[in-house]
Amino acid sequence: MHAKALISAYYDAFNTGDMPAFLDLLHDDVVHDINQGERQCGKAAFANFMEHMNRCYRERLAEIVVMASEDGSRGAAEFVVHGEYLRTDDGLPLAKGQRYILPAGAFFDIRDGKVARVTNYYNLNDWKAQVA
Repeated sequence: MHAKALISAYYDAFNTGDMPAFLDLLHDDVVHDINQGERQCGKAAFANFMEHMNRCYRERLAEIVVMASEDGSRGAAEFVVHGEYLRTDDGLPLAKGQRYILPAGAFFDIRDGKVARVTNYYNLNDWKAQVA
């Protein structure tokens, strides 16, 4: 699968909440660089991260623009997160069902037709201001 198609499928699975399809697009030793946080390695760690996120947040991504290198080994996406803060996350403001709209982006390494690395970015201070 070409990088653009892979990244598009990744976000389609995210938006439909199809976690088995979403996780199937990941390389077994995927590297996940969490926005302003730690680096996690492996599909199991990514699955645990997504379970946590899905408990605390309901998000849908819109205005997705996908870009890829000519050789298909790297890609990027820019999008807008439309979310709802469902359950208080550790070290963050109290969740009361606040809604937010947040520009975001991600960078990808592609290997063997799977996502081998994803690095996410959004402005955490903007998000905190929206849910305060």
